[in-house]
Amino acid sequence: MTENRTVVLLLLLAAILPAFAGGQYVMHLLIMTFFYAMLSTSLNLIVGYVGELSLGHAAFFGLGAYASAVLSLEAGLPFFACLPVAGVVAGLAALLIGSITLRLEGHFFVLISLAFAEVLRYVVINSIDLLRGPLGYPNVPAPRLSLGGTVLADFSSKIHFYYLGLALLALTLLAAWRFARSSYGLGAIAVRENRRLARAVGIDPFRHALVAFVVGGALAGLAGSFYAHYLTFVGPEVLGFGFTLSALMMVVIGGRGTLLGPLLGAAVVGITLELLRSVNEARLSIFGILLVLAVIFLPDGLVSLAARWRRPTLEADQATAALDSPLRP
Repeated sequence: MTENRTVVLLLLLAAILPAFAGGQYVMHLLIMTFFYAMLSTSLNLIVGYVGELSLGHAAFFGLGAYASAVLSLEAGLPFFACLPVAGVVAGLAALLIGSITLRLEGHFFVLISLAFAEVLRYVVINSIDLLRGPLGYPNVPAPRLSLGGTVLADFSSKIHFYYLGLALLALTLLAAWRFARSSYGLGAIAVRENRRLARAVGIDPFRHALVAFVVGGALAGLAGSFYAHYLTFVGPEVLGFGFTLSALMMVVIGGRGTLLGPLLGAAVVGITLELLRSVNEARLSIFGILLVLAVIFLPDGLVSLAARWRRPTLEADQATAALDSPLRP
């Protein structure tokens, strides 16, 4: 089964899962898994396809969350109007920052991206009059879907949020798939494999990396908007390094540069993060150990396990075909 078919099958299974597992806590875990899958997929466009380690990805996620909260609470806009604006705001920020940082390579890019996110977090903390500082924005309203004054869904129950998160995840995966198949996605992979060779054949590393950076930033903004309206609170912590680290672990553990990898990483890491929330001080240490083990024993992520399982079968089929061949001596 190809990777794309596996992803579609997983989405279809997720669509019917509430009929078998409809508990409130289980639904919460699955909703958070959808959120983490969106965030890790957006980061995968930069880390997996371009090959640049971005440690400031939480900045775009946080900007999307803040943009959606401010527009909802201060301007009274509905969620479905705030959602695309959050993506645009995060995408424009990625365009601005990427235009500066992507001209650098290696550890210079890593340090500048991390510094940008930290500076933005401190700006938000100290913007008490403008962004309420450490108090943040509580009581972010839940989405409402209405038609002609009739409320079709007010998202007061987790089942509505579940299908909203599933739809946004499908949209994120579709955008990532389209990017990977586009000329910019193929060019980004060429840049990741060999920057000098890519430049020699006419591929502009900066332009292709910038497109991936902007698309990834916009998708992170959409994830931030969903996060804000689901948890109903946005504070400076959404700009913290913890979200970037969590998404990075999901990408590495699941498999970089693949569509399925972030989904697997989000399922493993995201659910475990929620289960270990009671031991908040120790969970990042636990995941640090898991990340080291994953890099050592699964350098290509969980998606490589399927290839390992298929290899013996493929070799057996090839051996059988060779034995049955009429040209066999």
